[in-house]
Amino acid sequence: MRTRVPAPGVLVGRREESLRLTELTAAAREGRGGALVLRGEAGIGKSALLELTARVASGFRVVRASGAEFENELPYAALHQLCVPVLGHLDRLPTRHREGLEVAFGLRDGAPDVFRVGLAALDLLTSAARNRPLLCLVDDAHWLDAASARALTLLARRIAAEPVAVVFASRPREAATELDELPRLEVGGLAAAEARQLLAARTPLALDEHVREQILAEARGNPLALLEPPAAGGFAPPGAGSVPTAVERGFQARLPGLPDQARLLLTVASADPTGDAGLLWSAAGHLDIDVSTAGAAAAATGLVEFGTRVRFCHPLARSAVYRAATGEWLRRAHAALAEVTDPDVDPDRRAWHRAQATAWPDEDVAAELERSAQRARSRGGIAAAAAFAERAAALSPDPAKRVDRALAAVRARLDSGATAAANALLGTIPATTDPRRQAEVDLLRGKLAFMSHHDGNGPAFMLRAASRMAAVDPAAARAHYLDALEMALVVGRASGVLAEVLAAVPQAPPSPVPDVLDALVLLAEKGHRAAVPLLRKVLVDDDRALWTERPALAVMLVGELWDPHTHVDITEWLVKTGRDTGSAPVLRLALAQVASCNALQGNLGRATEAVAEEEAIADAIGGPPMLYPRLHLAAMRGRRDDALQQFETARATATRQGAGHLIANVHWAEAVLGNGLTDYPAALAAARRAVEHGDLVLAGLALPELVEAAVRGGAPDVAAAALAELTDRTEASGTPTGLGVAAYARALVTGAEDCYREALDHLDSSPLMPYRARAHLLYGEWLRRAGRRRDCRTHLRTAHDLLSTAGLEAFAGRAAVELQATGESARERSPHAHDRLTTQETHVARLVATGATSAEVASRLFLSRRTVDAHLRNIYRKLGISSRRQLKDLPGIAP
Repeated sequence: MRTRVPAPGVLVGRREESLRLTELTAAAREGRGGALVLRGEAGIGKSALLELTARVASGFRVVRASGAEFENELPYAALHQLCVPVLGHLDRLPTRHREGLEVAFGLRDGAPDVFRVGLAALDLLTSAARNRPLLCLVDDAHWLDAASARALTLLARRIAAEPVAVVFASRPREAATELDELPRLEVGGLAAAEARQLLAARTPLALDEHVREQILAEARGNPLALLEPPAAGGFAPPGAGSVPTAVERGFQARLPGLPDQARLLLTVASADPTGDAGLLWSAAGHLDIDVSTAGAAAAATGLVEFGTRVRFCHPLARSAVYRAATGEWLRRAHAALAEVTDPDVDPDRRAWHRAQATAWPDEDVAAELERSAQRARSRGGIAAAAAFAERAAALSPDPAKRVDRALAAVRARLDSGATAAANALLGTIPATTDPRRQAEVDLLRGKLAFMSHHDGNGPAFMLRAASRMAAVDPAAARAHYLDALEMALVVGRASGVLAEVLAAVPQAPPSPVPDVLDALVLLAEKGHRAAVPLLRKVLVDDDRALWTERPALAVMLVGELWDPHTHVDITEWLVKTGRDTGSAPVLRLALAQVASCNALQGNLGRATEAVAEEEAIADAIGGPPMLYPRLHLAAMRGRRDDALQQFETARATATRQGAGHLIANVHWAEAVLGNGLTDYPAALAAARRAVEHGDLVLAGLALPELVEAAVRGGAPDVAAAALAELTDRTEASGTPTGLGVAAYARALVTGAEDCYREALDHLDSSPLMPYRARAHLLYGEWLRRAGRRRDCRTHLRTAHDLLSTAGLEAFAGRAAVELQATGESARERSPHAHDRLTTQETHVARLVATGATSAEVASRLFLSRRTVDAHLRNIYRKLGISSRRQLKDLPGIAP
């Protein structure tokens, strides 16, 4: 008996769900695509709703995919299913997208740009929908492999301007998944009257009234539970678990009495989630199964249909058959499937079948799994790599190889974000006397602790790894000290970690050549004057090794030097490296630094553009966007309400995650905003908090804010102490930017006019325009208070022009007030075009203004071309223009 309820328009008790799905497909037919996740327990009717959607979507091309419980480790398996029917459109794709999909699907060798695979799939499916709308149905989405889930979620978020609808059916999951971010419709049980109606309509048997009531009570509105028991002769004894378990037992009740060959054939079919009939018959032949007789008996159960594809009547039926098989039969089934799977075409599935067929250690199988893990990682299937490596470890007869493979599995689990699984697996690794393996275990424990927002043991574990390696590999030991600091910076929990690292450094083996660890020790013990020469060497002279190996640390240290030129060099290198390698973490760090650099330079349009692109990548890989560049941008723009909202969001996130470095960013941004708005008490309090813990970069960056707020807030002693610290740092670095900022801070404290002039001389060559404009503002304010009205107007006018043109509204407003006090009205700035656009529209507009095509913009922002064109229409409407050419001349947009 089939479990789906055929109905022309509405399923029993599913009017609301049917209406929602009809609306979704109707909108997609008009080019307004969308996605919906149907979520509910097993048997609740999600698959029936998918079938209903296919029926009501007249004129649509329908493509399908399904997650499989027994292959959810294979990367892109489900995405491949969905795309196979439309692979004929591959030639329409840009070369990079086409090759990326071919590599992801195992059609060519190489490593795809993993976070662009979803965009390439989007391009493929929208190309297929060019002449006919497309409906994508994804069943059993809770079993999607991680790579497919990520790509499909990205695709589903970006079809708003496409004739494409995507419907997922998924069971509830305890752990959060990418699908949780999509629109969702909870599918619950049927009401009592509807349950009776369904049972009566689909059950030809004359049921005893008490049996009927028992079925209704135990089914609790679950349609499959209502439909299956009569066909199976009733439930197993009541009271044994949930409805899905009871339904599964109903399927299993059809198995007793079947000939052994029929049951074995069913077992083989359940072990192969591809539904490839040719593969099944080949495996059956390998097992000497009489396929004609066994196939007829198996089909007669109603559990499975044998056609061009092998289809179980319900995913639970597949699970029921697989779980009912003995271990010996499962091993025989997998062994047969391994024998008939082409090792050249599908080596990973063959390796997985071999692994499931093996009940004892086997180095040959373990080595094959290890190769599959390497292939999976190269294709972006980190979760798959972890599963292969974990099984390889279990099948390794050699203890050393078993540990190495288990450690590889932990690393892969960690890289995939599965910290709980990584932690559990790490706990199974036996103690070893090998210091290298002990150190590796400690390093992994440290990374896990850093990634857990409530575990402060990260530095301790990683420093213990350094200690273990001191005698056997001094260079590795020293590197582990830096591993701790880099990890702390990457996860935003660097506050206090530098102190822990430096406290342990006396136990570190010496380096034959002074290195970055020595520079950090000098910085902590003897200050900037002693440390700057070595800092410059490790940052600039040592073949950029630090940039490559410790990019977050490199960015922090260059900030300590008040060296914006080298900061730009590092950032540009990071952007190029991130784009060339397709590394999402590197590119996100690079774009965050692009945003921060440009915010500090007063180029708010470019900063906004970088923020938008970083958000797009974060969205593509299913992670939260970086918050600190948003803080820098909000502080510089100076819009109180917008900035305070950003600060509150960041503060809540930092509190939740224990991210002290993010809190330090909030304090610095609050100090800048307070000084811009002349709220000096607030600026003073925030600046004092920003310098309190001596965080890399931020403590130094906050010192001039502290001097200004303290002078204006009546705290001269605080201002003098902050000036002394700032002077020590900037004189050591000797950069024009640092010297200029320190000079105007000194002018604030001493009132010496020569210091203001010195500041302007130094800052004239600095790329940090806001600091140059602020020097003019401070000098103009000082001149006005000295009664030199004519002189002050020149500097105030310069400050206002620079600040207002750049869109630094708080400081520009402060300059305007000062000008008004001299009797001169400040010229109102023409509004920037980007003031009227969203962040993403600003990015699209700026890219188009550089001459980028819609396809190039789509690739850059992980959007479809139609979505880019829709953004352009909105941009034209908001800005009152009609062509791409006009964008090039708009303030805030023009490159």
